[in-house]
Amino acid sequence: MSIPGMLPGMGANNQMQGMDENQQWMIKMMQNGMESCPVKTVMAGTMGFGLGGAFGLFMASMSYDSSLTPQGQAISNLPWREQVRRGFKDMGARSWSSAKNFGIVGALYSGTECCIEGLRAKNDLTNSVAAGCITGGILGAKAGPQAAAFGCAGFAAFSAAIDAYMRMPESE
Repeated sequence: MSIPGMLPGMGANNQMQGMDENQQWMIKMMQNGMESCPVKTVMAGTMGFGLGGAFGLFMASMSYDSSLTPQGQAISNLPWREQVRRGFKDMGARSWSSAKNFGIVGALYSGTECCIEGLRAKNDLTNSVAAGCITGGILGAKAGPQAAAFGCAGFAAFSAAIDAYMRMPESE
């Protein structure tokens, strides 16, 4: 186990020698928390929520209605303040929706992967593929069995690609 800021080759015991018992206890509790499935799930959901909110805000700010469409003409005929108010309201709604979706996907995937890793007692590519399949299947289940199967296959392939890339040795 390594602690941020620790030099290569130094064990955790060597790093903690200059600390009092309270500091050592706090570090051990943080390490145990970071290895806990509920903590990992909450952290992934929170980070997904934040990333989704930023992504939704960006995407909403980039979309605009052309004045050539009926909806765009209706908006362009409104006073400037009303146009801005509606624009910000739309950005907020899209940001909130995207944040919820990313948070759910992040928490679901992370929690599933952590549980599979705990059951198998291994950290390998199979965990992420299985977690991706389960997550994709759950997300597609409302639309029917065919959508669940495609969700499983698609999310598993995406998870495998990302995990394989993350496990590649660094070349310098």
